[in-house]
Amino acid sequence: MNIGEAAKASGVTTKMIRHYESIKLIGRSLRTEAGYRTYNEQDVSILRFIKSARSLGFSLEQIKLLLSLWQDHARASADVKALATEHIQALDAKIDELTAMRNLLHTLAASCQGDKRADCPILTGLSKQ
Repeated sequence: MNIGEAAKASGVTTKMIRHYESIKLIGRSLRTEAGYRTYNEQDVSILRFIKSARSLGFSLEQIKLLLSLWQDHARASADVKALATEHIQALDAKIDELTAMRNLLHTLAASCQGDKRADCPILTGLSKQ
């Protein structure tokens, strides 16, 4: 199948397929005599895997490692779990950071009258952070 068909089948844009190939996240595609990229079902499966991993917030480096683990049938599942657990910890830290940001913004917004006065506790609070 051509790149457009592979994109449609995998849910990954043609631009991202080219990008993944350029950074060697996926192997170089086969080419027709005219130079067009061609893909098979295995390529589409890999693209779907990447899309799924991206939707869970894994970085491209983590996805490279996940792909190598996925393709290595002699791997230990503990290696995969360790990577997932590390990612969960990073997500938890980000959630804590975002929650603290939201709470501070709620506090600042609640202290603002939102009227025509120039005095603004939000701006005052931001200047103290």
